[in-house]
Amino acid sequence: MAGGNAGPEFSLVLSGGPFVWLLLAIGFIGLLIIVERVIYLHRGQIRAMAFVEGVCANLRNGRFLEALTVCEESPGPVPRVVKVILLHAKEGEARMRIAAEEAALLEIPVLERRAGTIRALAKIAPLVGLAGTVFAILRAFLAMRAAGHYASADAFAGDIASALAATGVGLCLAAVFHFGYHFVRGRIRSISSDIERSAVAMIRFICYEKDAHADEDE
Repeated sequence: MAGGNAGPEFSLVLSGGPFVWLLLAIGFIGLLIIVERVIYLHRGQIRAMAFVEGVCANLRNGRFLEALTVCEESPGPVPRVVKVILLHAKEGEARMRIAAEEAALLEIPVLERRAGTIRALAKIAPLVGLAGTVFAILRAFLAMRAAGHYASADAFAGDIASALAATGVGLCLAAVFHFGYHFVRGRIRSISSDIERSAVAMIRFICYEKDAHADEDE
């Protein structure tokens, strides 16, 4: 019996008119964007400090080319920033820091791509739902006026239902998009923090610890 009631309820949502269909299209597009961003950011997030330690181990053993190879074969922005630091390792600490900042400035916009779109959809969805509600209520009032003194609830009940459906769908999508946006932003902040910590650790190792290990080996 529960399954039989689901059909009419869903039909009621779909009967909300063109605004509900527009909201469903917005919801489909927004969910695709959220899923794509989550997958992309998940692939780009690695165990940053463990990766840096692996690169440092190669450098301690004098395997500079192997360290570069590890950076090239590892996915995500952290290995790319570390690779840039390695390529400027002989130019001094100041140059490495500038190179790391420039590389990070190129990576951050790629991480933040489409996050603004998710946030915009979270704001647009309830507005579209509100517009659908206003037009549906307007139709209901016009139906009441046309019926005059003989107006009944059945004459405008469908329009009221459409108004509520538009509002409900708009609010639900806004909630989903807000959650998706904050989840994506959290991943971006986490990766950005990994980039910064990895760059600082890599530069510190090259400038101070690498030479100390070389002296101990001698």
